[in-house]
Amino acid sequence: MAWEHFAHGADIGVRGIGATRSEAFEQAALALTAVIVDPSQVGASTAIAIRCAAPDDELLLADWLNALVYEMTTRAMLFGRFAVVLDDHALVAQAWGEPLDRLRHRPAVEVKGATYTALSLARRADGIWVAQCVVDV
Repeated sequence: MAWEHFAHGADIGVRGIGATRSEAFEQAALALTAVIVDPSQVGASTAIAIRCAAPDDELLLADWLNALVYEMTTRAMLFGRFAVVLDDHALVAQAWGEPLDRLRHRPAVEVKGATYTALSLARRADGIWVAQCVVDV
């Protein structure tokens, strides 16, 4: 559905909005990528699998985003497409991306990790899910 950023001091908030919890998690991941680079400029040549589990869905959101930061850092990659399946407080996902090309991608900042600041996963009155937190840049 949609993603957006929100201001938070020296850091930046990422927000994913979706018809389901899974879509909200996928959109939050796109918002994370958009902190670094325009997600539409990221190819989908390589898929990686990610699994996470946490005591609740809010902590799962932070774990998911931190797993993506870890994969981006250790693989020197960017991701621009995501598929998330949630089951209770566990996540199984695919992230598609490509190796980071500093000249072509022109990354704006480095994301150090997702924080618990403004961390929430909530269903609005209209039934839409919103997943958000602040990321440390």
